[in-house]
Amino acid sequence: MANWNDPQPRSGFGASPSLDGRTAGQATYDMGLRRHMLSIYNYMASGVLLSGIVAMLFASSGMAVQLLSSPLKWVVMLAPLGFVMAMNFGVNRMKTSTLQMLYWGFCVVMGLSLSAIFLVFTASSIATTFFATAAAFAGLSLFGYTTKKDLSGFGTFLIMGVVGILVAMVINLFVGSTVLQLAISVLGVLIFAGLTAYDTQMLKNQYYQLRGTEFIGKAVVLGALSLYLDFINMFQFLLSFLGQRD
Repeated sequence: MANWNDPQPRSGFGASPSLDGRTAGQATYDMGLRRHMLSIYNYMASGVLLSGIVAMLFASSGMAVQLLSSPLKWVVMLAPLGFVMAMNFGVNRMKTSTLQMLYWGFCVVMGLSLSAIFLVFTASSIATTFFATAAAFAGLSLFGYTTKKDLSGFGTFLIMGVVGILVAMVINLFVGSTVLQLAISVLGVLIFAGLTAYDTQMLKNQYYQLRGTEFIGKAVVLGALSLYLDFINMFQFLLSFLGQRD
């Protein structure tokens, strides 16, 4: 989810009207915004693709089975969190190229972590859930991009929901309740669906403040990271109750 400065939308650029009824400044802004958002989506989609390829290759090689039976599994499971924290807390000190390298490294490590799903669920159910998630993500992100409704008020509620899910997951590690697991999965899908729309609108609004600054390149990478996390989490929660197990 987007967690750097969230600027508020501004209007009025003081430019002369263009032939199509929009100001020249607004037309330039529209093109710049489209390029900015397209860059974010390209990074995000490429990251998901990279993680998927790494996951499939790692699982098919048999190394995923060996990893799950060794203490190294905890390193692989926790490494993505380390990448996310490093990127978010170190963004102001890093160059854009450094942030990009960390993003691709994060996608590779996530692929190693995701390889476990190929040992649990059938390939057909993974593929079906992936395309269902992709369709839902596209619709939700389009809604966040085009809606005139301010979604910023939902941010705190959704983040609290994520924290609640994490607490419930920890509790269920000891309880082992299938009912609680189902509830977590359903709520997880709903919360990350909401975050997809919310983050998309926040990323769109950030362009107002960041355009023309050196930070815009970093914002593309962090924006891709936010949407990547929304997509992957929604996919995993959806897979947990729709996927067919081997």
